[in-house]
Amino acid sequence: MEVINDFPYNVREIENVFIPMRDGKQLAARIWLPETSPESPLPALMEYIPYRKRDITRGRDASNHPYLAGHGYVCVRVDMRGSGDSDGVLTDEYTQQEQLDAVDAIEWIARQAWCDGNVGMMGISWGGFNSLQVAAKQPPALKAIISLCSSDDLYADNMHYMGGCLLGDNLSEATVMLAFNALPPDPLIVGDRWRGMWHERMEDSGLWIDKWLRHQRRDAYWITSSVCENYDAIRCPVYAIGGWADGFTNTVFRLMEHLDVPRKGLIGPWGHKYPHQGIPGPAIGFLQEALRWWDYWLKGDDNGIMDEPMLRAWEQDSVPPDNAYEDRPGRWLTESEWPSSNLQEQCFVLSPYRLTPQTCSIGTSEPNVEPATMGLQSPLSVGLSAGKWCSYAATPDLPGDQREEDGGSLVFSTDALTESLNIFGTPSLELEVSSNQPQAMLAVRLSDVAPDGKATRVTYGLLNLTHRDSNAEPTPLEPHRTYRVTIEMNGIAQKFPAGHQLRLSISTSYWPLAWLPPKPAQVNMTFNQCVLKLPVRTADHHGDGLTHFGASQSAPPLEITHLAPSKHNWLLHQDLAAKGSTLEVINDQGCFRINDTGTEIHRCAREYYTTVGNDFTSARGETMTESSFQRDDWHTEVYTRTVLSCTETDFIIHAQMDAYEGQYRVFSKNWESTIPRDLL
Repeated sequence: MEVINDFPYNVREIENVFIPMRDGKQLAARIWLPETSPESPLPALMEYIPYRKRDITRGRDASNHPYLAGHGYVCVRVDMRGSGDSDGVLTDEYTQQEQLDAVDAIEWIARQAWCDGNVGMMGISWGGFNSLQVAAKQPPALKAIISLCSSDDLYADNMHYMGGCLLGDNLSEATVMLAFNALPPDPLIVGDRWRGMWHERMEDSGLWIDKWLRHQRRDAYWITSSVCENYDAIRCPVYAIGGWADGFTNTVFRLMEHLDVPRKGLIGPWGHKYPHQGIPGPAIGFLQEALRWWDYWLKGDDNGIMDEPMLRAWEQDSVPPDNAYEDRPGRWLTESEWPSSNLQEQCFVLSPYRLTPQTCSIGTSEPNVEPATMGLQSPLSVGLSAGKWCSYAATPDLPGDQREEDGGSLVFSTDALTESLNIFGTPSLELEVSSNQPQAMLAVRLSDVAPDGKATRVTYGLLNLTHRDSNAEPTPLEPHRTYRVTIEMNGIAQKFPAGHQLRLSISTSYWPLAWLPPKPAQVNMTFNQCVLKLPVRTADHHGDGLTHFGASQSAPPLEITHLAPSKHNWLLHQDLAAKGSTLEVINDQGCFRINDTGTEIHRCAREYYTTVGNDFTSARGETMTESSFQRDDWHTEVYTRTVLSCTETDFIIHAQMDAYEGQYRVFSKNWESTIPRDLL
């Protein structure tokens, strides 16, 4: 990372300002203000998230906002209602109140003397989601957005559900927010009312996993803030960005296809990170790219960015399997439109253990010949090498060697490729299946198998078979009846070299990435025109003509003092006597002091995912967090614990929170709930 110290504008920081909302509440904001004459106001950029401008995101903010401000943009980093130093209580993600507050904040920003009336909105993850959602509200001053690692569909392509299956990330995300919502505002910002604000948050924010589990199908709860319901509501230009190791990449494809505004898409090899900090690399000069976008749409600088291709993506080369990569070798591809005319559908027909290339319109069974059938009931060990649904680069959270997973799966392989195969887009699999239970799931994985046998997962997909026709109206399976189903896999750009094989692996469980069905199910596959469809890119890879991105740059990093090291690990514990397996995920941020505020911060989270034998009702997720803030005589600590378990008919939640001020416990709360399983 190249650190830039000299900028075209000198920048003055305003540590805090309160922005009034229409209902009298105030949102806390930190502002980076380029020094210019009162007669020369500038465009403004807003980032609007619940992750605490004063401390937890202070380091990231220090890298990003002074850089953009130094190039002539007023940067406004806003704490959402109920977070950081803002008033109120945060009761859920992506609410209508959240979006209305953002509209009010944009209107306030546009009225300030230092703003020329043009506002852009940018954010990653939550900030990427609400950039899209607020754009759909069409505030007049919002002229363009950059949305990173986000989704347009809160049910089908989010960290809660995938293919109608409950994701393990549903529990981990709920854990993150239970901890965040219990953190106090800073007394130096809000004054003596900090304690009352803190207790109000802990009492009223609620247990979000309870809400999310009460909406197990795609209902109005998810639809209301899903911009895919009305793409035409977005009327400002959109730059959508994702990474192949992230969980939200498919959104970029859909936005490029369905939006009817000026738009660009960018997909790199990264996980859930800004691209100039991207891991796996190569990272890029994202802040320079963002400036080109803002200069064009907010300052009217005809710099050619909109003359460049609509979509850019990193095509990954083959690599050995690993749970962590510093870099993914490959090359940039460009497409002037999406869907692309450079893609052709290549079909591979399934027969027992085989994948055979064939014309997509041709079936596999000969006339009057009974098609072959194979059955499958996977052990619960399948999925322990799956990695995380959304990689945060808290390594090692990427999928490992797939050979152990394949031992509990049905596998179908091609012959060694005689020439390289390049895919770009979303593969899909069509199957004819039956089950001996009314509920079952399938996980499908596409892997690159090297000549030495090592298998690297390229992409995957999930399907709760009760959701085979609809996420809104799932229906049970009729045991032993045959159904034709389609399983969509995540989008990818991947090169399979000559001499390698493609392998398709199918399992009936994928724990703990996805929660288990209520009972073990035997799923039979009938090989009657079962086909894997791959989007093969046929364009000349040497003629893409993409302008190279610059090296990663940032403003000077935040000055901190490390007090205790961070620790990240994934540990697999197996108890052969008790027939139990536990995956332990350690995400310990250590302890550090922010030098300019004197605040010491410690945060740690641990997750445990357990099963016993082949008992599907033994599935259990347990998460624990520790958070502390200390400065002079101000010292707060919060501990949370959440347990999600199940029976064949119900999900069972137990959660607890304990908060301390100094040496005294000042708050304690327990939650208990039982939620019926809804074909899940």
